[in-house]
Amino acid sequence: MGKFLKSRMMTAMIPYFILALAVIVAWHLIGSWGIFAAGLMRFWGIITPFMYGLLVAYILNMPCSFIQNLLIKINKPFLTKRSRGFAVLILFILILGLTALTLNLIIPTIYNSIVLFINEFETYQQRLFTLINSINNWDFPDFFGDIYIDPDELMPALTGIFTSFVENFDGENVAVIATVIGNIFSSLFSTMFHGILTIVSSIFLLVQRDAILGFVRRLVKSFSSEKTNAFVMKYAGKLNFNFRMYIFTQTIDGVILGTLMTIVLAIAGSPYFLVLGLMLGIFNYIPYFGSIVGTAVALVVVAFTQGLGIALILLPIMFFIQQMDGNFIQPKLMGGAFTLSPLLIIISVTIGGAYAGILGMLMAIPIVAVLKDILDGVMDYRERKKEAQARTRNEAESLQTPDYFNPSDYDLYK
Repeated sequence: MGKFLKSRMMTAMIPYFILALAVIVAWHLIGSWGIFAAGLMRFWGIITPFMYGLLVAYILNMPCSFIQNLLIKINKPFLTKRSRGFAVLILFILILGLTALTLNLIIPTIYNSIVLFINEFETYQQRLFTLINSINNWDFPDFFGDIYIDPDELMPALTGIFTSFVENFDGENVAVIATVIGNIFSSLFSTMFHGILTIVSSIFLLVQRDAILGFVRRLVKSFSSEKTNAFVMKYAGKLNFNFRMYIFTQTIDGVILGTLMTIVLAIAGSPYFLVLGLMLGIFNYIPYFGSIVGTAVALVVVAFTQGLGIALILLPIMFFIQQMDGNFIQPKLMGGAFTLSPLLIIISVTIGGAYAGILGMLMAIPIVAVLKDILDGVMDYRERKKEAQARTRNEAESLQTPDYFNPSDYDLYK
């Protein structure tokens, strides 16, 4: 009897032992969170080139599949059997050709813009002083206090650090310069190495797309039930559709917005209209923030190169184009594919950028749209389940409730 009670007591203590062990493990994890987070960040830094390669391969898969279908239609066994490899080869040859042509057209313009900016630097400096003087003449409210910027002290203050550095140049400065140059070359080498990894991984992913997709489907099917597999395949298809739709619509919208801004800047007489328009089109891939940041940079450049008056004239025009793009062009292109609130988009883009940089910003909207679909589906299921339970409970209560007493049904009251 004593052994039986002892075994029952030990069995009853097992849940408490597991709880205490979980608390200890959680405490150690919290205490080592810095090491754990550093390990995650290091791992993310290692796989980032491959993630960019996956993104590049995903984007290029659309034209690659189109070229592959054209090769299959030729109906030659040699081409049909190797259609994927030939499609990837043809696609990258076309990309290299288009890149060379584009750079040949754009690089001279960018170079001329840089040379023009250097040659006109003194003019822009005078315009900066004029802007400062106009700000000094503004009547600010009293709670701002006295705001005055001395133009004669501004440039000496800006160049004072450089002058002091030159006058006090010694061995320590040499070491600092050597360290800075070493860091620059290290960053350039790392960027080039990551770029090569991105291109190589994207090529392999494109060539082996069918094999990789087949392996992933087999893996999910092997380790999940039919219901889970159907769920994963359903929302993987939605995620794929969201990515394709997002990339397509943002590309078309970026071309439209960049073209409109380029035309406006060219009419305003900006010598950097092509560079600024291209920048605005590229920045448009980042929702909300990209267009705002690109427009702000363009207006600052216009203010320093053409004067504050031109910038103030362009401000409402560019704001109007942004609003027209955000409220009419983008919704028309997306067709309701991303029915997300602006606040949710801003939060998702901010979190994605904080954890994964530009890649996270680009991936945030399609992923959040799928997560919202999943959450909507779960809530719909729970609501339908509760309604069905409520109907069943009401029906059961109605069966158990006796009929109201009706005196006319009894002979005694007749």
